[in-house]
Amino acid sequence: MMTFVSGFLLGLSLILAIGAQNAFVLKQGIKKHHVFLVCAICAVSDAFLIALGVGGFGIVVEKYPQLEVWARYGGAAFVFVYGILSFYSAFTKNHALQAAGSDISSAFKTASICLAFTWLNPHVYLDTLVLLGSISSQYPGEEFTFGFGAVSASFVFFFSLGYGARFLAPIFARAKAWKVLEFVVGLIMMAIAASLIFSS
Repeated sequence: MMTFVSGFLLGLSLILAIGAQNAFVLKQGIKKHHVFLVCAICAVSDAFLIALGVGGFGIVVEKYPQLEVWARYGGAAFVFVYGILSFYSAFTKNHALQAAGSDISSAFKTASICLAFTWLNPHVYLDTLVLLGSISSQYPGEEFTFGFGAVSASFVFFFSLGYGARFLAPIFARAKAWKVLEFVVGLIMMAIAASLIFSS
C-alpha cells in the first residue's frame, strides 16, 4: 500500500505545475467542450509512458539523448504558435462563454491539439520514462504497484481539473474574464517555449 501511495504522490507532484497541457485542459473544462476526450487522452498517454518507464524503456531515452532534443525544439515551436493564437484571441475577439458546446472545434481537432501538447512536451518523457522509471526500481518486486500509483494520480488530476473547471464557467460568461484567461495562457505558453529553447 505504501508503494502505491509513494507512486501516487510522486506522480501527482510532477503534474501539478501549471503547464501548457494543464492550461489547455483547464480551457476545455471551462468551455465544457470535449472534456472527457481531453482528460482521457492526457491520462491514458501518461499511463502508457509510465508503463514504459517502469518497464525499463527509460534506459533508451538516456542512451539516445537526441530524442529529448528533438522533442524539446518541436514542443517549443508548437507551444510558441499556440501562445501567439491565445494573444490574438485576447486582443481581437470579444467572446463570452454562452453555453456548453458553443465551441465549433471538432473532436478530431481538439484531440489533435491535446495529443500535440502531450507528446511534444519533452518534460513528459523525462518525468515518466526516466524519473518515474528509475525511482520504481527502488521498489524491487513492486515496480508496477508504484507505477499504478503514478497512473492513478494522472487520472485523478486530469479528470478533476477538466470537470472541476466548469465551476468557473459563470465567471467566464463575461468577455473580459475570457480575454484575461487567453492572455494569461499566452504568457504561460511563451514562458514554456522560452524555457524549452534555452534549457540545456
